[in-house]
Amino acid sequence: SQYSAVDTNPLSVYIMQPIWNKIIKIVPLWIAPNLLTFSGFVMILFNYFLISFYDWDYTASGNSPGLVPTWVWLFSAFTTFCAYTLDSIDGKHARRTQSSTPLGELFDHGLDSWATSIFVLSFFSVCSRDSGKTGVSVYTMYIYLSIVLFNFMCSHWEKYNTGVLFLPWGYDISQVVLIAAYLLTSAVGVEVWQKPLLLGYYITDILVILLIGFSLFLSFPQTLYNIHRAHLKKTLKNDSLYEGLLPLVSPLLLFVLLTVWVVLSPSNILAKQPRLFLWMVGVTFSNVICKVIICQMSGTRPELFHWFLFPLALVVYAAISGLLGWTEEAVLAVFTAVVTAAHVHYGVCVGRQLSEHLNIYIFSLKKRVQE
Repeated sequence: SQYSAVDTNPLSVYIMQPIWNKIIKIVPLWIAPNLLTFSGFVMILFNYFLISFYDWDYTASGNSPGLVPTWVWLFSAFTTFCAYTLDSIDGKHARRTQSSTPLGELFDHGLDSWATSIFVLSFFSVCSRDSGKTGVSVYTMYIYLSIVLFNFMCSHWEKYNTGVLFLPWGYDISQVVLIAAYLLTSAVGVEVWQKPLLLGYYITDILVILLIGFSLFLSFPQTLYNIHRAHLKKTLKNDSLYEGLLPLVSPLLLFVLLTVWVVLSPSNILAKQPRLFLWMVGVTFSNVICKVIICQMSGTRPELFHWFLFPLALVVYAAISGLLGWTEEAVLAVFTAVVTAAHVHYGVCVGRQLSEHLNIYIFSLKKRVQE
């Protein structure tokens, strides 16, 4: 299917696009667009592990403000800007080099589906978790991450039904806010997040309120409106309501299972291992969404239940029934490692199959030699 995306965000159209159009001229024509996409993702990943090294349990900014060196926040701003730039120019570069392929589209959106959670998890280190006085509770972090992922899911669910990806306004705004937050932190220190800003509200409270406001009153209604409009124009990809809602079943069940674990965990697993748990949420979500993206691109039906849901349901049941006892954290660690490995394996396999099918290399513009 022909790729079509619509971007109506004024920040993107009037400010960022002219910048990208200048930057793209520097990129050598022999570089494969997927290499740009992947480089941006690797930078975000590297930055995330760097922050995790200094602040594994999200307490550094609250308890010992100098623990994360200033250069780390500067580096975070730099990598976020680079990743945002590379993600914004990869499509332009593909058109420039006449190498736009379904593989590139999948590569871009597939990595985005994972990067989305990594951006959020890196940002939590800035505001730190609840220390009794300031910071964000781990439950707020979980809800915050879920809302961001819900937004991401909505835009792809909408594309599944309409065939058009309406780029969410929140994306550009969130990237610019992230970069600004890192720069602010490097300039004045993490203390800025620990002091009330407006009417007793902290910056983090304001960001959470903005995020929820954006999602519930802008993104989600816009998605429903776009689907409704396609329905009126008779351009919907799926006639039946069941077919249209099918891609939402697995992500919603995933959210229900994870929330049950968070709320009913005997050892309070989210408070014990916030970084592990939230990483696992991001990875499982990304895999579920990648399946939807592939179905939407290939015009196939998504399965009703994603296979991750079965082992997850088992683990959740064993945890909340007390079967796991003191091994709950260890089981979470193993499960997280397994789903991460499965997700990477899945990505590599799909990439290989598509590159063979389309007769192209993933990271090079040379054509494959036909066997």
